[in-house]
Amino acid sequence: MRLVDLAWGRSGDKGDIANIGILARKPDYLPYIRSALSEEVVKDYFSHVCEGKVERFDLPGSHSLNFLLHESLGGGGIASVRIDPQGKGFAQMLLDIEIPVPVDLAARDGLNASDRN
Repeated sequence: MRLVDLAWGRSGDKGDIANIGILARKPDYLPYIRSALSEEVVKDYFSHVCEGKVERFDLPGSHSLNFLLHESLGGGGIASVRIDPQGKGFAQMLLDIEIPVPVDLAARDGLNASDRN
């Protein structure tokens, strides 16, 4: 499934660090999201913009993860010549990544890969 079927996302910045928050739509989705979205996977997914390390943090009690993508904004803010120097669209980009989920979970929750737009 695409991550957007399992989670919401928000993103922003602080200097040259993009910040992506991923919030599971249901608590039982979080283990699949956590398993699929390692620091290495996110780093690879954003390899076209992320020149530094990626850090992942669990946010207990909120069924969510937070990612920091260092050196991802070309210096950030007015120092950058990138289209999105503040990283506002990074969550939307990550929500398109594929997340494996068990067929029974997808069937139970009405998640159907063929319903994608």
